[in-house]
Amino acid sequence: MHTQRLEDRVSIVTGAARGIGEGIARAMAREGANVILFGRRDTVKETAKSISDSGQKAIGFKVDVTDAGGVEQAVQQVLKQFGKVDILVNNAGIYPYMPFVEMPDEVRDSVIDVNIKGVWNCTKAVIPSMIKQKYGKIINISSVTGPMVSAKGATIYSASKGAVSGFTRALALEVAEHGINVNAICPGYVDTPGERGGGSRLGMSADEYIKKLAQGIPMKRLGAIDEVGDLAVFLASEESKYITGAEIVIDGGNIIQEIKG
Repeated sequence: MHTQRLEDRVSIVTGAARGIGEGIARAMAREGANVILFGRRDTVKETAKSISDSGQKAIGFKVDVTDAGGVEQAVQQVLKQFGKVDILVNNAGIYPYMPFVEMPDEVRDSVIDVNIKGVWNCTKAVIPSMIKQKYGKIINISSVTGPMVSAKGATIYSASKGAVSGFTRALALEVAEHGINVNAICPGYVDTPGERGGGSRLGMSADEYIKKLAQGIPMKRLGAIDEVGDLAVFLASEESKYITGAEIVIDGGNIIQEIKG
């Protein structure tokens, strides 16, 4: 019989209503974890219900990661119900693309609030209990965009993901002695509702846009949300216990090429 790699683990995944967060939540639930989905949309509860309807363990919480008090309250509720938090996946993120000279401060600040402060708030809420139990896995969803490459119109997104990568390394050093692993996943193009929405900027249908993106990727396709989920499961499992402070790229070979098709 297949042993589930995350059996009896308690995992919080942020931004889990759809896209990469949903893929990670589903992958962790399949491996036996009790998965708590955080999301600011009401649909987070529907996503959780569809996971639990398939016989796995999932609960949805409506949480805005930019609200430190709300995050703390939700984490305390999880601790009360389950007695622990073993895994935190900081996935919630936004990515408005806009030329630097046109970007209003409000848009800049909204990205900082979600992509940097959101990661900070959720980590701050779970880390004391992880230190106490001398065990924890923190997985930050960074990006290739910012830490490694970039694109026109991505100044604030790049800055925010560069910050997530720096945060990952520094925190990994601080908590290593407490049995806590902190790593970052850096996705390239992944087929998500958000990515599909990018076609409208270029006057293309979602399918046309995805097809165009795929042509330039060595593997000739975008990543799937469950593939990012599989990588997150590996980083949350005992198989990765000697890995900390790492950034792992999952992008079909896209950033290693000099000329893109």
